[in-house]
Amino acid sequence: MARTLRLLVRLMGWACVVIGLLHVLLGNAAIPGAGSAGPTIDSWGRFMGAVFAGYGLAWLWAAEQRPIPARVVRRLAGVFLLGGVGRLLSLAAHGWPQWFQIVLAVLELALPPVYFWLADAEERAVRGSGSPAVPASR
Repeated sequence: MARTLRLLVRLMGWACVVIGLLHVLLGNAAIPGAGSAGPTIDSWGRFMGAVFAGYGLAWLWAAEQRPIPARVVRRLAGVFLLGGVGRLLSLAAHGWPQWFQIVLAVLELALPPVYFWLADAEERAVRGSGSPAVPASR
């Protein structure tokens, strides 16, 4: 499970960095259904793309730690889950978005429980191998 955690944390990090940079470079063109949204949404989307790339860098930082800190994984996964909740609020307030946004919402709601479950896998493995104790994460 520790290997799975490390793989998923790296994958999440790189995916967020790439997606974020695409939003910075492409603006509205990176958002399905938002091509004609105008300069205000384009500006906001490019800014949020930079933030999302930074979020991905936080995942990549976590992947480089030995062991991967469970507390950090849980917090980053919580942010991802909050994004999915935000999409649900948008659905309730404004109706169904473009289909790809629904796919993203499913990922944002389904992946965090996996990360929550795996979060301390590497810390447990280190403790079980006789290595120096690693403080338990909350």
